[in-house]
Amino acid sequence: MTHPLVLQVIELAAPIASSVGLEIVDAVFQTNQSPPLLRLNVRNPNQEDTGLDDCERLSKALTEALDESDLIPEAYVLEVSSPGLSDVLTSDRDFVVFKGFPVEVQLSEPHKKKQTWQGHLVSRDEVALSLNLKGRPVKIPRELVQSVQLSTEE
Repeated sequence: MTHPLVLQVIELAAPIASSVGLEIVDAVFQTNQSPPLLRLNVRNPNQEDTGLDDCERLSKALTEALDESDLIPEAYVLEVSSPGLSDVLTSDRDFVVFKGFPVEVQLSEPHKKKQTWQGHLVSRDEVALSLNLKGRPVKIPRELVQSVQLSTEE
C-alpha cells in the first residue's frame, strides 16, 4: 500500500526533477525503518541510462524543497536512484517502447472473469490498456490495472 505522503512528495518533486532534466519513475516512503526512508527512482528521458550525477543533482535540489515544505516533519533518509532495467512498465514512454512485447497484467479485480491477463501489448491510453491475445484484441479498463510487466511467455 502506498504511503499517503508519496503523492504529495511526487507533486513537489516532479517539477524539480523536470527542471534538472529528469522524470520521476516511482516513489516509496518506508516508515518501517528508523529513520524512515524516502526513495525516488528517476530517469533521464534524454539518455539511455541515468547517472550518479543526475541523482545527486536532484537529491540536492529536492532536499532543500522538502525541508522548506515540512511535508515530512521527522528525520528521514532521502535516496534518489536510477530504477535500472525493470520489467515493470510504468511510464507512457515504457508503453510506447514495449509495444508488441509479451506482458502480464495484474488487475485489482477481475475483468471478464480474469484477474491476470497475458498477451502482447498494443497500447495504453487514458481509458484502457489494449492487448493482443493470439490475434484477438482485448481492452482492459485502465482503472483496474494494478501492474503491467514484461513476460517471457508468448
